[in-house]
This record gives sequence, structure tokens and C-alpha cells, in this order.
Amino acid sequence: MEKDEIREEILKLLQELHEDVDFELEDALVDDKVLDSFDLVTLVTELNETFDVEVTAREFIAENFNSLDTLTDMIYNLMEE
Repeated sequence: MEKDEIREEILKLLQELHEDVDFELEDALVDDKVLDSFDLVTLVTELNETFDVEVTAREFIAENFNSLDTLTDMIYNLMEE
């Protein structure tokens, strides 16, 4: 799967959580509390299922979840492993 395809799928998942947020522009989703702990647990579950990866405690840090781009990079790297 190409990186832009991964990005589009993640964007869809994020929009299902909060359709009122412009995830293309946000770069502090966790730091600014746009995504709460419930959102993050839901998102990780969806990411694991959608991309057949396992987001572990090692990846579960704010820096990986603060933007669409950092999420995309994390999933892309996990898929490469």
C-alpha cells in the first residue's frame, strides 16, 4: 500500500471520530486534546484492523498521534516491518 493511500484511509478513520475537525491542518491532536483517551483507543483498534498492524506501547506516544502525517508515517513504518 502506498503512503498516500494509507493517509487517505487514516483520514477517513479520523473523520469518523470527529467530522467537525480539519485533520489536514491539525498538528497537535493529542497535545491540544482534540483526541481524548477514548478516541485514541478507538483509533488504535481501527488502525490495527484496517492495516493489519499492531500499534504497541512503544508507538503509543503523543508524537505519533499529533497529526495525520505522523500517524501516516507510523503506520507506513509498521507495515514495512
